[in-house]
Amino acid sequence: MEQLNLRHLYYFWVISREGSIARASELLDLAPQTLSGQLATFESAVGGRLFLRERRKLALTDLGRMILGYADDIFALTGELTDTLQLAPADRPLTLAAGISASIHKLIAYYLLQPAMVLKRPVQLECRTGRTEDLVLSLKRKELDVVLADRMPGLDEHGPFTVHPVAGSSISLFAAPALAANLKEGFPDSLNGQPLLANATDAPYFERLMNWLSLQGVRMRLMARVDDSALIKVFGRQGYGVFAAPTVIRREVCRQYEVEHIARIDEVQDELFAITRGRKLAHEGVRAICMDPVNFNALSTDLDR
Repeated sequence: MEQLNLRHLYYFWVISREGSIARASELLDLAPQTLSGQLATFESAVGGRLFLRERRKLALTDLGRMILGYADDIFALTGELTDTLQLAPADRPLTLAAGISASIHKLIAYYLLQPAMVLKRPVQLECRTGRTEDLVLSLKRKELDVVLADRMPGLDEHGPFTVHPVAGSSISLFAAPALAANLKEGFPDSLNGQPLLANATDAPYFERLMNWLSLQGVRMRLMARVDDSALIKVFGRQGYGVFAAPTVIRREVCRQYEVEHIARIDEVQDELFAITRGRKLAHEGVRAICMDPVNFNALSTDLDR
């Protein structure tokens, strides 16, 4: 079957719901003979009987039950679409498909997306996490409306994109309580020889952190590279090493992962970007994200009050 005839599928769906051709023909305003002929054509197309007659009633065959499951999903969605199209354009939900680099902490991602979620128009948000390079390819294929990233991919090879700086935060260091207790005093010299957990060694902030440590005459031992913002904190909680995270979320990091804040390093900043297709921001949700950037350092001060 090269192409499914949706009208025939709809007739089959109504017959299944009504339980008889007679009742379905009344609902569809078709003659019973016409509807029977349409059903026969559909059965020929799908390669099997869809109904059996049992005691003057129609009973679905195994093939009929399988197709009915798909038809239920299809016509439930078309019903939702019909309801949505009946709304005034300004009242229709706005779909926003956002890609988020896996190394971005989920609370940070929430702050970045929040401007789009408070629009007067309702927003249906779809989020996808992954490697920045893969997300940018999805953006090029128009599967995503925006990509939130903490590093700059090679954009030239993918197509015309625009990069919007949306946030920045100083970096703080964290560790399990037993390890942190020995590192707070005498910081940063106390870090010498201590184990370090890295989000990703190609992340710009990591290079800045290593440069800052080098300037302080500190040399740490790289224990692991974990390109997932949540998993690295789990390793840190278990005492495997010191890890870095944006200062703005330090209270949440300490609470959720049962670690302690060692120190804030204002000289090391984590910069975040929104990547979009082209220069014009036609999408209302994307425009809110890019044009209303979050001041994370100010937010961090507010959270400490």
